[in-house]
Amino acid sequence: MPHLRYSPAMPDDPPDLDGFDASDFDPPPHMRGPEDPVAYDAWFRAKVEAAMADPRPDVPHEVVMRKIQAILDRHRKS
Repeated sequence: MPHLRYSPAMPDDPPDLDGFDASDFDPPPHMRGPEDPVAYDAWFRAKVEAAMADPRPDVPHEVVMRKIQAILDRHRKS
């Protein structure tokens, strides 16, 4: 699993991203919220309410972690 290494003694140096670049950490467009704090709060609350009302079954943490690890492994190999 990739990890970030950052030395607080060198705050001007960027962290070592192990082959990732900053765009790998940007949320996809459908998950980006508005910039305005009031609009963001309304957007965030709507997302939480929708998630809580979702009738689909929960996904166990272990299953999610296995899927994420597979994605990371594929990214590392490419």
